Amino acid sequence: MLKDSNIIAVLPARDINRAKEYYRDKLGIEPSESMEEGSVMYSCGQGTRFLVYQTDNAGTAKNTQIGWETDNLEREMEELRGRGVVFEDYDFPGLKTENGIATADWGKAAWFLDSEGNIFNISQRA
Repeated sequence: MLKDSNIIAVLPARDINRAKEYYRDKLGIEPSESMEEGSVMYSCGQGTRFLVYQTDNAGTAKNTQIGWETDNLEREMEELRGRGVVFEDYDFPGLKTENGIATADWGKAAWFLDSEGNIFNISQRA
């Protein structure tokens, strides 16, 4: 059943138009389809998708809400920084970043916020 079904992440946005501009201008992602008014679908690699919908609850989660895997984290970060994306720095027990990158046995990762306060992640497995 579910283990064989595709997953679609669902993200909140206070301002759907601002979010669409951010995803286009900062992340280089265009909507793949329009849904009902106030929501839009995006497609990424290997059939993965995420839905963004308008709600006042956007930006209230304090956890990573969506993540992408890459084979070259530094290259992705450089390109995103060139588009104005700012990476978060953390210094928590078990998680410390240097220049925005946390390193662990499994690989490395970086986090940033979208225009709506959602926490996004990019990771590279070792």
